[in-house]
Amino acid sequence: MDMLSLIASRHSYRGKYLPTPVPREHLAAIMQAGLQAPSGCNKQTTSLIGVDDPAVLEKLHAVIQPPAGNTAPAMICVLGKRIIAYRDKCYWIQDYAAAIENMLLAAVALGYQSCWYEGHVTDADRIGYQMQKMLGVPDDYELVCFLPIGVAAEPVTEKAKKPFEERAWFNHFPEEKNP
Repeated sequence: MDMLSLIASRHSYRGKYLPTPVPREHLAAIMQAGLQAPSGCNKQTTSLIGVDDPAVLEKLHAVIQPPAGNTAPAMICVLGKRIIAYRDKCYWIQDYAAAIENMLLAAVALGYQSCWYEGHVTDADRIGYQMQKMLGVPDDYELVCFLPIGVAAEPVTEKAKKPFEERAWFNHFPEEKNP
């Protein structure tokens, strides 16, 4: 599959997953794709924990409310570290966002589906913190997202995107049309 087709075929998958295990080499390849993402001033603020042990997955899913991705046979937990990159700027959000997108694309390229779950773990209930404690992550990191990884058990549905012309332009922002 060429890259543009791959990008067009990636969609957030929130359905059930088949119990088919994700081979460790596939999980590592997806994680490596994330680590290859650009990073502000090359600070490399994003780290990852791949989880494929059913007992660990069960413990993590026990705290994720509302439940999400709980039938996936693997998960990638995305960790960010707030490091000043340039003057007083920290690009950790951009860093982990780029890593996540790379991993979502790599997952689809290998025949898997996933979804970017961030709000589930970064809200005031601190689910991400509970997850990071279970995984032994030090407090100078923050678990900002998890990606369930697995083979879709249901059809992957595409959400409608606004037309190109409503969101992208050339040379200037379009003038408002007066009624």
